[in-house]
Amino acid sequence: MDITETLAPKSDQQNYDDYIAGPRTVTVADGKVFKGSEQPLHIELVEYPGRPFKPNKSMRRVLAIAWGTETDAYIGRRLTLVGNPGVKYGGKAVGGIEIAAMSGIGKPLTLALTETRGKKRSFTVQPLPDAAPEQKQPDLTIPEDIKTTTARMVSEGKLPDYLAWLTNQGAPTHITDYVQAQEPTA
Repeated sequence: MDITETLAPKSDQQNYDDYIAGPRTVTVADGKVFKGSEQPLHIELVEYPGRPFKPNKSMRRVLAIAWGTETDAYIGRRLTLVGNPGVKYGGKAVGGIEIAAMSGIGKPLTLALTETRGKKRSFTVQPLPDAAPEQKQPDLTIPEDIKTTTARMVSEGKLPDYLAWLTNQGAPTHITDYVQAQEPTA
């Protein structure tokens, strides 16, 4: 059983801890500005509703240079976000989220970003395809041998045992649903 969901921090935003396991590519659902806030830009993400990416000032500069300053232009675009343990806040390395790749740029984008007062570092963002790769649709057909065996188990009154066996073998849900639906009604 996968424990990924149990690792998610309880938070109202994306956090560095979300990216320790590796980068994530996300799609922008919306961008909102909250003037006067310590984190004034909230990038709402299709994949994580209610947990926006709140970029730091350097990442906001990357967004402005790559996509412009109007958040309406961000909608539907994609970002690959990564965790960087070296991101500093108040002079201490606390870890943060950086943009590794962006759709809407045709070639790598290299910028000089402020690292500390008076010190710059070179930062490169890679291009990302505008559309996510198509997901292969799973084959949801019911194999003939399953249909034949199911019909035989119904006639022999052994359908519950067959269904239990299929479930124990890890049969896909669409197959166990099909077999279960063949149960005669009284």
